[in-house]
Amino acid sequence: MSTLPGLLTARSALFLDFDGTLAELAPRPDAVVIPGELLSLLERLHVQLDGAVALITGRAQADIEPLIAPLQLPAAYEHGAVRRAEWGMVSLDPEQVPDLAPALAAAKALAAQHAGLLVEHKHTAMALHFRLAPELEAECVNAMVHAVQHNPSLQLLRGKAVVEVKSARVNKGHAIQAFMAEAPFEGRIPLFAGDDVTDEAGFEVVQRLGGAGIKVGEGESCALHRIADPLALRAWLAQTSPELSTP
Repeated sequence: MSTLPGLLTARSALFLDFDGTLAELAPRPDAVVIPGELLSLLERLHVQLDGAVALITGRAQADIEPLIAPLQLPAAYEHGAVRRAEWGMVSLDPEQVPDLAPALAAAKALAAQHAGLLVEHKHTAMALHFRLAPELEAECVNAMVHAVQHNPSLQLLRGKAVVEVKSARVNKGHAIQAFMAEAPFEGRIPLFAGDDVTDEAGFEVVQRLGGAGIKVGEGESCALHRIADPLALRAWLAQTSPELSTP
């Protein structure tokens, strides 16, 4: 396990990606397994940091909340397009929700031809998963590029065995910045752990605000720190959390 001495303190604001960071990646999003100790660990950190723990994920709210129930945490879903603050839900204005119809049509047409592809339609974004058919990566990317190339309101994201289309106006960095302007995060030192290219905007923001990013796994990153995998991250958080209670 990588040790990150002194990085998480009682003055931290902790932001955590979900898939590939807290939980291991699965062949399908609905097949993610939540380790039994994870919920108790998150609850303990939430208490020790006076509520300054938030999930920052590309997944939809309806996908994540059942996985962590009955725990309720501040969270940014769909890369920040939907945000659950301490006092309730903050969402994009309706006029900022992008028109996903062309991208969805292209993804569904491709998925109809290949059994290994999965189309995920979120509230403000969509994703085409090819983890079960990695040989189709180029075809998936090309189809999505073609679908969004004439729409400046859309952004294409290439993640781990997935191509996502979302609003160009939102990203995980913007979501973290919004949390940092609110209680209980305001005035704290931000720390963000993530595993994918979609997390780079979050790393940039927390480091600009005097905090640190933790890259989980391999790959180029602007994050200042790195840890091997979700198991190592959970072990580090579990090891560090008792120290947060020490005066």
